[in-house]
Amino acid sequence: MAAATASRSDRELAAALRAELAAIEPTRACCRSAERAGLGAAATGRAHTPAVARLAVRLGHGAALAPFDWEGAADHCRLSYLRGLFLARASLSLGPSRTHLEFVVDPAEAPPLAARLGEMGLPASWRVRRRKGVVTWKSADRVAGFLGALGAGPSLLELQSRAVTRTLHGELNRLFNADGANLGRAVDASSRQIAAIVRLESAGRLEAERETIRALAGARRRAPEATLAELAAEVGITRSAAQRGLERIERIAAEDGGSPTRPG
Repeated sequence: MAAATASRSDRELAAALRAELAAIEPTRACCRSAERAGLGAAATGRAHTPAVARLAVRLGHGAALAPFDWEGAADHCRLSYLRGLFLARASLSLGPSRTHLEFVVDPAEAPPLAARLGEMGLPASWRVRRRKGVVTWKSADRVAGFLGALGAGPSLLELQSRAVTRTLHGELNRLFNADGANLGRAVDASSRQIAAIVRLESAGRLEAERETIRALAGARRRAPEATLAELAAEVGITRSAAQRGLERIERIAAEDGGSPTRPG
């Protein structure tokens, strides 16, 4: 079975996160009132999902909505309010390349909401779009931090596990690509060096070089796949000396086309 069908899709995971948060029922009366304030119209029979509708009933469906005083509220009430606001006014999108959460509120509510989230250490951007205020996170870490503060559990762990896996896969791909590029450069360099050695040998030019250069050329001919460090170890010189020696071989082959001259 393909990996894509072996686990929940990103859309299913987003729905599971919302369901987990909707299943939380505050025990404090002040938190229940705060969450109803966050739900807004969804607390009075206009919920968009069955899970939120059931939450509204448990919190006291039909009771009057009291305005929420953010400045005078305790932290636990603030989190309850934000949980209700998330369930009623936010969208969550998960995907291979990004995590996106946005609140859609009245334009006048967007700046203070963004400021309050910033005070919690979760700064968000805001803008007006189609006459609605939109407060947005595009950081997976901030979204996860926010959902964790609201009380998300197993589904959040799955989200974080996926993020770690995707980051790891991306890093491995980067390393594999880098290794592939390095290997390609090494093969090209070895081919150039061997071609230069053959030209110098054919012209009798290599015999005029000092012993270290001749030994390095022989080592390269015997082991085209060897690294600089391996060539240096075989000849008994440093890696930098091996690199300079091979560069000299290429340079003199290019300068005189392999015609025999005495080294300067």
